[in-house]
Amino acid sequence: MAHKHKEMVNHPSHYGGKENPYEVIKVLEAWDLENDALLWNVITYIARKPKESESRLEDLKKAEFYLHRRIRRMEGKSYRVK
Repeated sequence: MAHKHKEMVNHPSHYGGKENPYEVIKVLEAWDLENDALLWNVITYIARKPKESESRLEDLKKAEFYLHRRIRRMEGKSYRVK
């Protein structure tokens, strides 16, 4: 049981898993996004493997939220939740 828990923390299957060269954390580090929490979240939510279509829609909406926030900051505009 402890081994499975460790894998869910260190290399969760819904983010690609340890053996996958495209595991989300590996890609984000390769793209030098460690210091951009907003884009980190965008990529993470897009890359997740949801269990059902409703969770996929929710993940894409979360990605949209973070992407919109990054765009607003790049435009020099403050971000306000509507």
